[in-house]
Amino acid sequence: MSNLALIMAAGQGTRMKSNTPKVLHQILDAPLVQYVISAAQAAGCERTLVITGHQREEVEAVLPDTVEKIYQAERIGTANTVLTAEQALEGAQGKLVVLSGDVPLLRPETLQALMEACTGSAMAVLTAHVDDPMGYGRVLRNEYGTISGIVEEKDATEEQRLITEINTGIYCFELEGLFDRLRKIGNDNAQHEYYLTDIVQVCLDEEASVGSITVSDASETLGVNSRVQLAAATRVMQRRINEAWMMSGVTMVAPELCWVAPDVTLEPDTTLLPMTFLSGATKIASGCVIGPDTRIINSSIGAGSLVDSSIVLYSEVGQRADIGPRAYLRPGCVLENDVKIGTSVELKGTHVGSGTKIPHLSYIGDAKVGADVNIGAGSITCNYDGQKKSRTVIGDSAFIGSSTMIVAPVTIGAHATTGAASAITKDVPDGALAVERGDQTIIEGWAQRRHPGDNADAPGKEAH
Repeated sequence: MSNLALIMAAGQGTRMKSNTPKVLHQILDAPLVQYVISAAQAAGCERTLVITGHQREEVEAVLPDTVEKIYQAERIGTANTVLTAEQALEGAQGKLVVLSGDVPLLRPETLQALMEACTGSAMAVLTAHVDDPMGYGRVLRNEYGTISGIVEEKDATEEQRLITEINTGIYCFELEGLFDRLRKIGNDNAQHEYYLTDIVQVCLDEEASVGSITVSDASETLGVNSRVQLAAATRVMQRRINEAWMMSGVTMVAPELCWVAPDVTLEPDTTLLPMTFLSGATKIASGCVIGPDTRIINSSIGAGSLVDSSIVLYSEVGQRADIGPRAYLRPGCVLENDVKIGTSVELKGTHVGSGTKIPHLSYIGDAKVGADVNIGAGSITCNYDGQKKSRTVIGDSAFIGSSTMIVAPVTIGAHATTGAASAITKDVPDGALAVERGDQTIIEGWAQRRHPGDNADAPGKEAH
């Protein structure tokens, strides 16, 4: 016997007013459906199946390899959606949790409790009490407190619409007999659709028991059907993630102004300052100070590092680095320990050795920079000739004078020096000094000869 999950992700989501499928809209840089998949797998579901439909190629492209994909060509109701999985589940035994791909806030613990509630019953329903039940199906109970039916709002009476216990659309079924029951559901309703909620009545007609649990925090069941609901779900997830990290030893000066994606890893004694965005599989080691106004995507930051008002993308930063303010590390950078990357410095595809300093106003791209190098302000590697990118190599302990243009491909040796304002086009041997400058020429009286009507008080000209 096993636990399985079926996630419905076939709908269009017209209220989103978007060309993007609803389940691909993001919370903290992760698509809605990914949160649902993660919750199901964390709850112990051995198999996860996702039913796609609208813009299936886009949806399936982001699904992980750990899920099975089922295409639903005709979308005529949620009962039909589950029935679409019959062939894929042929021979399977155990429990099937049915989830919606647009309900991203469910906790694994809640799904585990729902599966427990299904033990000994044909099915179990997850319900919630809300202040405003408008738009939701209402849960009907008999005098014994057990579920006697679920009615959609469009089909509910005025009295039924006063009920505040709602159907969340999350169910657990015993697989035995499930698909036979689904085939008994009709479409005699306002929408002329096959409602999965009607399976409750099918079970009751067969005298099969229907269990339920009521979630303690109704925000877990918040569905995302509009941009307003997307923002509300984002706030809930942001608070949930941030509180968990703070309880684990991370300081957030203003947690409402920090956004941490679900796959980010933070070690204790790290501090996140306001307007910090951490995305993807970013890893921040212990003792770092990140922010303010910093964005890091799919990168690792070593222990004791500072990243101030900067952007780091797909890069690796060693320990005790000092980055920023307003530095930009583009993909493919590797910084070893004790590196300084200062104000308005941009790196791309560059390996920087330990102890090296690039303090300000430089662009270093497609380069290997050794240890203990100093690169002066305004220096750049000229790595692109209009057709191809070329590589620069700078040896250990080299000194690059301010405003040096390094025209790749070129190698500057260890302990070498370049004079300020030089254009280096040839290799520089170890320990050498390379200076490339034209002689300075001074032409006296240039301004007067160029603009004879100006500068009447200049030396040598009589004022009138």
